[in-house]
Amino acid sequence: MAERIPNNVVIKTREMHTNGAPLRVIESGFPSPRGDTLLEKLRYTREHLDDYRKLLMREPRGHLDMFGAVLVEPDDKDADIAAMFIHNAGYSTMCGHAIISLGRYAVDSGLIRNLSSPETRVTIQCPCGLVETFVEYKNGKTGYVRFNSVPAFVFATDMTVDIPEYGRVLVDIVYGGAFYAIVPDSQYSFRLEDVAPDVIRRAAAATTDALKAQLKLSHPDNDDLAFLYGTIVTDGQDGQADIPSTHVCVYGDKLFDRSPCGSGTTARMALLHQKGYVKLGQSRTFRGHIKSEFLAKAIQEVTYGGRKAVVVEVSGNGYYCGSSEFSLEEDDVIGRGFLL
Repeated sequence: MAERIPNNVVIKTREMHTNGAPLRVIESGFPSPRGDTLLEKLRYTREHLDDYRKLLMREPRGHLDMFGAVLVEPDDKDADIAAMFIHNAGYSTMCGHAIISLGRYAVDSGLIRNLSSPETRVTIQCPCGLVETFVEYKNGKTGYVRFNSVPAFVFATDMTVDIPEYGRVLVDIVYGGAFYAIVPDSQYSFRLEDVAPDVIRRAAAATTDALKAQLKLSHPDNDDLAFLYGTIVTDGQDGQADIPSTHVCVYGDKLFDRSPCGSGTTARMALLHQKGYVKLGQSRTFRGHIKSEFLAKAIQEVTYGGRKAVVVEVSGNGYYCGSSEFSLEEDDVIGRGFLL
């Protein structure tokens, strides 16, 4: 049974963004989910506390493209903190842009005891696994953040899918902490740089919807991780290692990522590595729609669930925007959350 939000609720948050992508860090007022493991807590939150997600992510307090993180007690003994990720449609198993901002937040908020320069190590337990994060720390001030992904692997290449309005499209399916379809913009007969965000949003969302109807995914660790999270549309510049490559990730309920997407960048690097476009240790720069950039490189080859996989390092910057205190009046039905 869902827990009703009390009329006297007060929820405090810290507002951040990573390369343009918003992150609302819930600091207090969100009930503690039950469960022994992070995935059990995530399942409990989905089944019993989902009204809190809607309150914080949807209008009038949020918007279609809002993203949030709920910090909970980790069950992994090697983790400093644990996080559940929330958005307009539900929950995420991984979010690289959230990890980057959370790394800074954890150090600045006193959640990390062992501080060191020039970087402080922060281990963050995510639903997909443990993510090792390194936060620039000099003279008491935090800066850029880099993280090492969970093992990323290619699930399928050159899949064909029939999409209403777009016809037959060729896609790759890759896991980077979440499963994505990766598609060059030429498959839709447009160029990323020439079209408005809603054109990209519609094409990517239609691809995700079509694939969900026919694609059967599996994950080596847990069936809760085996779902298609979204579609990444790229500029097709896979072999141009000396110039930034643009891609856009659309996930959740048509959420348009402002950043280059951390887990999406991880997935794309795994694909480029398998196809021979990048070597181990070779860096690539990826741009989002607003021209913000992540730097990435495959740093280790591993075997994961019987598949060839890589660990990818992704770097970016998280920034503070302010703080918020949210409440809910008893008769405010609309204020419990809506999407336009």
